[in-house]
Amino acid sequence: MSDAPDPLRSLFQQAGQDGVRRARPAPVAHIAERGRHRHRRRLAVAVAGLCLAAGTGGAAALSLLSQAPAPVPPAVVPSPAPPVPLPQDRSPSQGPTDAPVPGRTSPPATTDGSMLPGTPTTSPPTRTTPGAA
Repeated sequence: MSDAPDPLRSLFQQAGQDGVRRARPAPVAHIAERGRHRHRRRLAVAVAGLCLAAGTGGAAALSLLSQAPAPVPPAVVPSPAPPVPLPQDRSPSQGPTDAPVPGRTSPPATTDGSMLPGTPTTSPPTRTTPGAA
């Protein structure tokens, strides 16, 4: 490097010395005012975020609570009803016999229509009046 004075270097040094002379700290009131503005801005952003989170959470809770619950399926799937077995003495081609009369039971009949021996028959209940003997 040469020892010759560089004009650009001397201009930069001169500008730096001029800046050091003019530099002074900012007034305290100005710094405090900037801090208050920044604090207010941070609070506003925090409050807006909290409102947004509370609103979203409330809307989600409301939508979950307003829905009707889904029907609960049974714990065990019911099996189909078993088929009714046919009596041994009757074939499927024969039609049903006379329907029983309500309140009266008839004894089982044999294939030829006669009653089985020793089968009790029941009659309709009779009315009794108290005090009658």
